[in-house]
Amino acid sequence: MLSTSLRDLRLPALLDTGISRKQAAKVLGELRHILESDAGSDSCQVWQRVSKEVLQPDDPFALHQLLYKATYHAWQPTQQGPPPAWLPTADSVADTNLAAFMQTFQGPAEWERGRTGDPAHDLPLLHRVSCQDSEAFWGAVLRRLRIRFARDPDRVLEQADNPDESRWLPGARLNAAEAALSARDPDAPALIWASEAAPAVLRCLSRGAVRRRALRVAAALRAAGHAPGARIAMNGPMTAEAVVAYLGVVLAGCAVVGIADSFSAAEVASRLRISEASAIITQDVILRGGRQHPLFARVADARAPPAIVMPAQPARGVQVALRPGDVSWTDFLAAGEEAAARGFEPHIADPDDATNILFSSGTTGEPKAIPWTHVTPLRCAADSWAHLDLHPRDVLAWPTSLGWMMGPFVIYGALMTGAALAVFQGSPLERPFGEFVAAARVTQLGVVPALVRVWRGSGCMQGLDWSALRCFASTGETSVPDDSLWLMARAGYRPVMEVCGGTELAGGYMASTLLQPQSPSTFSQPAFGTRLVLLGPGGEQSAHGPQARPFTGEIALAPPLLGASQRLLNRDHFAVYYEGMPRAEGGGRRLRRHGDEVERLPGGYYRALGRCDDTMNLGGIKVSSVELERSVAEGVPGVAEVAAVGVPRQGGGPERLVLHVVLEAGARVHPGPAALLKACQAAIRERLNPLFRVDRVVLRESLPRTASNKVIRRLLRDEPPAAKL
Repeated sequence: MLSTSLRDLRLPALLDTGISRKQAAKVLGELRHILESDAGSDSCQVWQRVSKEVLQPDDPFALHQLLYKATYHAWQPTQQGPPPAWLPTADSVADTNLAAFMQTFQGPAEWERGRTGDPAHDLPLLHRVSCQDSEAFWGAVLRRLRIRFARDPDRVLEQADNPDESRWLPGARLNAAEAALSARDPDAPALIWASEAAPAVLRCLSRGAVRRRALRVAAALRAAGHAPGARIAMNGPMTAEAVVAYLGVVLAGCAVVGIADSFSAAEVASRLRISEASAIITQDVILRGGRQHPLFARVADARAPPAIVMPAQPARGVQVALRPGDVSWTDFLAAGEEAAARGFEPHIADPDDATNILFSSGTTGEPKAIPWTHVTPLRCAADSWAHLDLHPRDVLAWPTSLGWMMGPFVIYGALMTGAALAVFQGSPLERPFGEFVAAARVTQLGVVPALVRVWRGSGCMQGLDWSALRCFASTGETSVPDDSLWLMARAGYRPVMEVCGGTELAGGYMASTLLQPQSPSTFSQPAFGTRLVLLGPGGEQSAHGPQARPFTGEIALAPPLLGASQRLLNRDHFAVYYEGMPRAEGGGRRLRRHGDEVERLPGGYYRALGRCDDTMNLGGIKVSSVELERSVAEGVPGVAEVAAVGVPRQGGGPERLVLHVVLEAGARVHPGPAALLKACQAAIRERLNPLFRVDRVVLRESLPRTASNKVIRRLLRDEPPAAKL
């Protein structure tokens, strides 16, 4: 039924959005034409025309909001689910990887019997097959991705009752970096980049050129004595040269130890110690926002192993004094010239050999060290192919870091699908980044919600041509629906593909596809190959399926999961993820713990609600309460106890960091409460991460505890807001 409120819109309401009287009259005329010509259309069809024919990216966002809400005035979310802001067309569906895959996929009997030939209709069946028949589904996907093996696997999966003992691709031999760089046109663009000083001046490397340069890095590592299996840390911004270096480490058979460039010296040191890295590739300084920020100095303070130092400005060379044993990037590559000239061959490995060590905070003070193997990148590629719909003609940009999982995810996601990766060397917060997106003709743009919030607040992306975009992708934290709608509007209503996952999963467990309508800040289905179960407070289970009712609970995942972690360097993997978890109902396998709380909405959509355990997500970075509490307790005089909790924002969005503080007996807040908040912020900035912002500090006489003396952070998280310091 048509929304009467859209029909009843009058001039004053439109003028209140900030448009001129002339434009308001024009909008009313266009709306009247749509309503009269589509008198029998439903709200979705009307919105599809309004978003394309009436609204422009640079119209005031208040106008976009008004027309979106007016179109769906009669919509009933409790029965119909969230109203979509983007709807696929027959042409857009036909152009997707999934639609092409379904045309030729020869699956099990259930698929052949149940498929109709309509990709959107057959999508739930394909997802079910991906969970039930790993052999047929993943085998076909890997062939579609043209993954090159040095030796083909005996089968896709050798399954064991203990999920940590299952083996993916048994008998195979491969190198993930070589698979990413081969089997595609060597002359096709692979890396596109520019600096914030000249965002429209693009530089490009072909796939063949990236492979040659990465092999040169691999040869230099071998010449420096780093044998296959060595762990080489990387701590620096994600530049084009850093991407080449990353691939070179993997080609050499070594494992990259990813360390975010925002970490303090103490946090860098802990990650180097846990991983036992034998060398570190870093940069002299970080250039961002027109300023120089120290980087190598922090690496030196961390007492890092021998460093290979890239210059932030290659024409000027390395601008810091190196320690004995350190070497500049230029000298490092020169030392491997002879080995490279002889024709260095990529190290061919077992699928379970490590390619990357990444860190994810748990509920203890020491971060979990998660090895990625040569199988893991295949999951990155599969998610990019299915959910981001990356094609060889596409250009993917996603500002991130090699210290976080999204760094290697976008490298493999772009290269293994044949797309190009666009890398911006500078801050993504300001207009130069948007100019780069326009100049590079980016087709898929990845974000974290905090980034979108900054863009929307500053208006820095106004007037830019993002018409090349096919979709956005968003991950890292829960997004705000209005911010998501604003982002769609910036590119003439392209969908935002929400993805929720984790470092230990190598991708998402919930995602979206271009075959389904997309509503702001929601997920349209579980990721392929992912059996998703919600656990209620009483232990009841609600599995995903066409008849699943609305439900809120803790996420659990049913193995097997392609690319998911099976070991930790510094923790008992089974104890962390499986111990104490129930088996799936109906005699299924033991479920895997993840720690997120999720709401299933009417219509089969999902909304992420945040963490269930004592970790939180701050600006897209997962961090444990213990790490934050340790920084404050050790860095702020007079603090006896502290509990850190992430509090959801009203209406959705990233969590706010709230510190509950107990002072030592006799300690005073001097020169005032605001000074305590400032001191806590400084301690977290210096000892942990400058990107974490304290929203408020709550002074308490004591912290709530269990009988075994554990702090009950859940009670603190659920408290109504106290006076803000």
